[in-house]
Amino acid sequence: MGWRAADRTKQTLKAQNDDAPEYLLEDQVGHLLRRAHQRHTAIFQANIADQQLTPLQFAALMKLADVGEASQNHLGRLTAMDAATMQGVIKRLIARGLIARRPDPDDRRRLLLTLTEDGRILVDVATARGHRISDETLEPLSPSERQTFLKLLLRLTD
Repeated sequence: MGWRAADRTKQTLKAQNDDAPEYLLEDQVGHLLRRAHQRHTAIFQANIADQQLTPLQFAALMKLADVGEASQNHLGRLTAMDAATMQGVIKRLIARGLIARRPDPDDRRRLLLTLTEDGRILVDVATARGHRISDETLEPLSPSERQTFLKLLLRLTD
């Protein structure tokens, strides 16, 4: 009797699997997002002002230009980077002389980050290129599709 129940379960699972749509990797959201990200990264590297600059470093510089000064922790939150990633990004940007850090006068345990003069110069050049990179990334889409796509991406990131 136990075998019959097991056989029925196997038959039910087989019937469910036969009715399920085929899983095609090429149609899956994660795969498509990864491919779109690869395309964007290639466009970024081909067009950015500084070939050593990574997309994460670019994000940190652009956000610092936007806010003026921030702690490493706050900058990480603003750019959606975890603490370990942010630490590596900041370390490389400091080594390149693009950002500086100083103790926070209100909390000596915290360091505040700002752009250096070289960092501001790079941001000025990279800003226009960043717009071109975004335009080229979205080039296959019509203007209305671009707006829709960006709205949908925002919903997915909330």
